[in-house]
Amino acid sequence: MRGLTRVPDSRRDRCARLLNLLDQQKASAAVITHLPNVRYLCGFTGSNAILLISGRGATLYTDPRYDIQARQQAHCPVRIVRGPLWSEVAAEIKKRRLASIALEADKVSHADWLEVAKTIGRDVKLKPVKGVVESLRAIKSAAEIDTIRRSVQVNSKALALTLKKVKPGMTELDVAAELDYRMRRLGAEGAAFETIVACGARSALPHAQPTTEQLKNDQVLLIDMGASLEGYASDMTRVVHLGEPGARIRGLYEAVLEAQLQAIAAVKPGVSCAEVDAAARSALKKRKLDQYFTHSTGHGLGLEIHENPRIGAKVETVLQPGMVITIEPGVYVKDFGGVRIEDTVLVTETGVDVLTPTTKEFVVLAS
Repeated sequence: MRGLTRVPDSRRDRCARLLNLLDQQKASAAVITHLPNVRYLCGFTGSNAILLISGRGATLYTDPRYDIQARQQAHCPVRIVRGPLWSEVAAEIKKRRLASIALEADKVSHADWLEVAKTIGRDVKLKPVKGVVESLRAIKSAAEIDTIRRSVQVNSKALALTLKKVKPGMTELDVAAELDYRMRRLGAEGAAFETIVACGARSALPHAQPTTEQLKNDQVLLIDMGASLEGYASDMTRVVHLGEPGARIRGLYEAVLEAQLQAIAAVKPGVSCAEVDAAARSALKKRKLDQYFTHSTGHGLGLEIHENPRIGAKVETVLQPGMVITIEPGVYVKDFGGVRIEDTVLVTETGVDVLTPTTKEFVVLAS
């Protein structure tokens, strides 16, 4: 992809890079249980799987429901297990006499940890690790970026088609259902997360769940939506107004837009996530609105809607080319309403590429 250093992207390359990272922690093998990580490393998309990776390669363990699917998708040998997967994996670890095994500390239950330890005995050392696969996933390959870009386009088209139908009398649930329907019709597997639709004073709830609340004239409408396309998420928030907006809501919109543009302008390789967050907050502070900005400025996305890095005030992670993040400052005023503007953006070798094509003008819908 133009402007980006190419990242090796075969499943074999990904597993090899993981083993190199684990070698630094003196782990000879890894057991991967977090399903997005399993998918990233071997391609399998089922709901029950464990991936064992060592110098001998990777082996996927799953149950008989996925016999055909696993062999079609996985770029490694597959073992179909009739019983607990952990028992089979632990037995294989013991059989291979692997010296040290890395387990995803924040993904493995205490019960499973004890089961593995009991089976393999004291000769094998269990090493808890966190975020190792996620660190690889943070830098997207050209193919991943292309998929995210297409997911973003589906998302934006679904919003455009839905806004043509939005009118007073519809409920928030009606709008959410239409958005989800349009995303699927355009090729998405579904929504990347539960679609947020909030009107009037409810738009001051950053993660409002759609209700039977009816849209009215002279009212703000906040929509936060994302498509899942070939497993990859997109994320976008837009605020529109039914009827001509008043001065107060226009002022909030202009402030949030300025904060968002200022944060986007700060995105480039070598800049910390905290610096990007500070750029958004600085713009809102000048207008004495920073107290109404109650969440971080953004987050990474990919196979999950929330990935590394988080764009927050105390996050010193440095942005690198190939990272795909959101920029989404917001202002939320109780009993009045809220404004959030969010784009999906790509960190390039020289700066930033805003992937979201949807206008950021304050769209007014005829009442």
